[in-house]
Amino acid sequence: MPLFEAVRLALSQIRAQKLKSFFTLLGVTIGVMFLIAIVSIVNGMGRFMEDDLVGKLIPKNSFELRRRPNITMGDIDEAEWRSWNLRPRLREEDIQPVIQELPAAATWAVYSEGNVNAESRYARPRVISVTVADGDWFGQKNMGVTSGRLPTAQEQALGSTVVVIGEDVKSHFFPSVDPIGRELSLGGIPYQVIGVAEKQGNAFGISLDKFVVTPYNTPAKRLVNPPRVIDGIIIKLPDQQQMQATMEDIRVFMRSHRGLRPSQKDNFSLQTSDSALEFWKKIQGFLVLAGIALPAIGLLVGSIVIMNIMLVAVAERTREIGVRKALGARRRDILSQFLVESTTLAVVGAALGIAVGFGLARLISAVSPLPTSVELWSVVVGVVVGGGVGIISGVYPASRASRLDPVAALRQE
Repeated sequence: MPLFEAVRLALSQIRAQKLKSFFTLLGVTIGVMFLIAIVSIVNGMGRFMEDDLVGKLIPKNSFELRRRPNITMGDIDEAEWRSWNLRPRLREEDIQPVIQELPAAATWAVYSEGNVNAESRYARPRVISVTVADGDWFGQKNMGVTSGRLPTAQEQALGSTVVVIGEDVKSHFFPSVDPIGRELSLGGIPYQVIGVAEKQGNAFGISLDKFVVTPYNTPAKRLVNPPRVIDGIIIKLPDQQQMQATMEDIRVFMRSHRGLRPSQKDNFSLQTSDSALEFWKKIQGFLVLAGIALPAIGLLVGSIVIMNIMLVAVAERTREIGVRKALGARRRDILSQFLVESTTLAVVGAALGIAVGFGLARLISAVSPLPTSVELWSVVVGVVVGGGVGIISGVYPASRASRLDPVAALRQE
């Protein structure tokens, strides 16, 4: 029997027995649905962590020199925290020696950050995150403005009291007016708003737009750090290879600069987005495995149901099989017919599971802070798994049907 004809007959059986077909497909549908939904959530969270969260803090092809890692994931024990806090702080005296070690293609930015009390004439005071930065800080972060402008080189050098604010700062402190040109007080000192930064979005329900950026040499630097102390230096290179080479050069320089012996560990941190995500990627791998293993239970149940239904179908259609064999159908024709029917049932169930899983992933993304991303490979895996379940489930019933004796089958009522 041609494949197309066998598929058509299988679909007609599904239409003729809708309720039985629905319960037959249910196990496969549920298994594939959870496969698509779980993998979509895990991949969406992975993409969010790489691009939106860690990617905004430590952009691609860049690394940060700090006293301790800027981003920590996983269980950091008390001894590790204590060792980090005992490390010497980076200071302004370290900036130029580090910059002199950089290749010509590198760009850099120095920054310190902390929470500062802010107020304007249009709203109540609020504590916000303030960053004092020098160098190409906005370029490092790939951040532009939606209105106004960025600080000029002259304003950076002079330490002019100007600020670029985030969208949430704008919404709170300037709810009904254009903030450009207006004053925002930081620690009691007035600053002129010159720009509103592009919206950065949320991280698991926490806004990334509650920030203010001002030139490094403004009075605000005394509010976020002790005198002459900095939080970090961000260094960006054109490509990954140059970044790795430069990072190793800086490591060697810092060890020499601080007089560390070969047996001593680094007392500073060099962190890339990849190193920050190392723990998450381990967790992501386990989550993907769990996302594949758990739906396998539903698929196992679905395969057993399909096998039982196909055995019932063989029993119900024994006389039909006898007639076909009497008219010249070969054993492989009967075998292929029932295999195609069971595979079609499973693939239809998988297709329904993909559709429902896609809808479930979108619903989760809409009603919760969990991001989702449906990957093409998970859809392909869903179809392949569905087809595989159908083939495995149909082998025994199809083999049993093909071995029926035509004379005995014709006598069957």
